[in-house]
Amino acid sequence: MTIVSPPALDEAKQALSYSALDLAAQIQAGSVTATAMVAASLAHIAAHDTQVGAFTACLQEQALATAAEVDKKAAAGQTLPLLAGVPLALKDNINLAGTETTCSSKILKGYISPFTATAIERVLANGIPIVGKTNLDEFAMGSSTENSAVQATRNPWDLTRVPGGSSGGSAAAVAAGMTPLSLGSDTGGSVRQPAALCGLVGVKPTYGLVSRYGLVAFGSSLDQISPFARTVRDAAALLQVTAGPDPMDSTGLHDTVIPDYLAAIDAQAPKGLAGVRVGLIRELNGEGMQADVQEALAKTQALLTSLGASITEITLPSIAHAVPVYYIVATAEASSNLGRFDGVRYGLRVADNDTTLHQMYRKTRAEGFGPEVKRRIMLGTFCLSAGYVDAFYGKANQVRALMAHEFNQAFTQVDVLVCPTSPTTAFELGAKANDPVAMYLSDIATIPANLVGIPALSLPCGTDAQGLPIGMQLMGPRLSEANLFAVAHQLEQAYGWHNRIAPAFSPVALP
Repeated sequence: MTIVSPPALDEAKQALSYSALDLAAQIQAGSVTATAMVAASLAHIAAHDTQVGAFTACLQEQALATAAEVDKKAAAGQTLPLLAGVPLALKDNINLAGTETTCSSKILKGYISPFTATAIERVLANGIPIVGKTNLDEFAMGSSTENSAVQATRNPWDLTRVPGGSSGGSAAAVAAGMTPLSLGSDTGGSVRQPAALCGLVGVKPTYGLVSRYGLVAFGSSLDQISPFARTVRDAAALLQVTAGPDPMDSTGLHDTVIPDYLAAIDAQAPKGLAGVRVGLIRELNGEGMQADVQEALAKTQALLTSLGASITEITLPSIAHAVPVYYIVATAEASSNLGRFDGVRYGLRVADNDTTLHQMYRKTRAEGFGPEVKRRIMLGTFCLSAGYVDAFYGKANQVRALMAHEFNQAFTQVDVLVCPTSPTTAFELGAKANDPVAMYLSDIATIPANLVGIPALSLPCGTDAQGLPIGMQLMGPRLSEANLFAVAHQLEQAYGWHNRIAPAFSPVALP
């Protein structure tokens, strides 16, 4: 590791608790160096990740090289790009050239990526050091990060509880103060649900706003690379960096001009929420919800009113079918996408001299895929099989279209929809491991936004009686991220609960 003097390292450790934008300003001003920040981040990971299990690999040399370039530019008086020098953690289903990309699966162990995802090229072009790859539910299939072939990740707010999933490693890294920022992927809530359980801001952008090129596909019509941060402004800044058209992604939005999200937040600030129309979703209010979460929703409603927003109850009947529709569409797409992992081209191969090709396929997949991935492949294959594809996959897409229609109608009445992100706070490790349906229902509020392709954001709104974070979700029409950030920032300030690190992992206390 590049040698960093003790005083500089001490200052950098404290700076890990800054917001990402404040830290970037400090690096620009020369108050702290990017090299010291990377060193502090790596030291914090080394000291605490044996408890949390957020990381699958640290990328020390690459991160320090990126930081050194930022420091050269800062020393020369150059204006640095947005978030330059701020350490970032990367979910291990997003490709970065020269590093192992495993999706936390045995079947990809040892696979070194020959290319970099477009979103990550943009991150690196902005001088943002990537300090490591983070753990996930295998192939992003899960809601607790217990389905990893590497390790189970723990929630920094309570190490006996899950961080959510599938992007639990990315969430835990930020919640434990190891990095101020991280990137995950969101297919049915895989960023917003762990953001809620770990006390963070998590954003699922409009489908196609961020390039999927380089993201290992789970559900191709659902996946989006998505940011984690401890403040709304930081999340907005990271989306600003990663969003935009990409000729490598045929599903991307190619004619979209990305607005200045930070400017939108600043423009809204003097107005409060006067004139903003908010919808409360009847179907996601009450039933099956933890009492503390219900209280948080009532508090949110009161805060919205005090800030000047008008509130209307909205009904979206098709939401009752969101979970089964999702687990038809997502598993069908997963069955197709995971067919490429066959032991022939890359990754694990289980065979001997007498093994036929089809035997090798069976042995490799039997040993390489974990139980949840196998379950979803089988479900998806059945849904696509002859005689069933119309009854299952076809019907699910009809309901999906109906759901999109209902959301479009709702957005003629309101600007933003609000509901709890998760019906409960973080549950204990193992509590739902043997009950897949109970696990799937953890995403009941987050799945709809993926099915209809709209942006959604989770922000922390306080804690339950046990001190565990609660998340509130905002949803808006397609390409309304600027407005979502503006409204979320107002709520964030009213809650007064943001930019917090789990107390046991304060970087200032790092020895």
